[in-house]
Amino acid sequence: MSGTSAPRYGTPNWEMIGRWIETPPEDDGPFWAVNLMKYREVADYADGRETTLTGREADDLYAPLGPLAEIGAIPAFQADVTDQLAGDPAWDRIAIVRYPSRDKFFEMQRREDFLELHAHKDAGMEFTIVFASTPVSVSENPGGGSHVLRLRRFAAGAAPAPDPDGVTPVAHFEIEGVIVGDDRTWDDARFDIVDDAALARLAETDGVEEQVIVVMGPAEFDELAASVAAAQ
Repeated sequence: MSGTSAPRYGTPNWEMIGRWIETPPEDDGPFWAVNLMKYREVADYADGRETTLTGREADDLYAPLGPLAEIGAIPAFQADVTDQLAGDPAWDRIAIVRYPSRDKFFEMQRREDFLELHAHKDAGMEFTIVFASTPVSVSENPGGGSHVLRLRRFAAGAAPAPDPDGVTPVAHFEIEGVIVGDDRTWDDARFDIVDDAALARLAETDGVEEQVIVVMGPAEFDELAASVAAAQ
């Protein structure tokens, strides 16, 4: 999402965006944008330029660290997906950015330096889900095991069953809504450290109507914990 043009990599949630625009400053505040990313095999630039870049390489050129810093946003987490146990499509990378407010999020979308970089994201990204969330709990990385993200929608009136033994919670986010993606809705996102025995049973949780479960490469959660502490 950028400026006034619709992105090729997902559908903006105009209903929620409209509510955000009407949010008075006193009711605005920080939120964490969790990004699930699927890349094109070969980058496809909207201006028709020829390239041999992969989608991932184009997205690496995007990396809007300057514009994020200018609006007070903090890149809080990034990891590549190494395996996927449930859900579709097949995801490639996960990232989280803490924005100081919804108003600042909109400000970034209008910045010229961001728009120039955004051409690389549009070229590299086949599909993405970006959702706004708030932390329920966050701790530092407890160590050994697989780093797992679960994105879940619960069945109506159902509560999820307890996690199997071997799941150590690291971060739990309540989802406000999808900013850009598709028409699916989600309730929460869980980042956990999971041992091998629990990993084999993780997709069998009762009370979950739909979920995405991805295993991520080595990741540090300290910056994520720091981003939450700084907002409190």
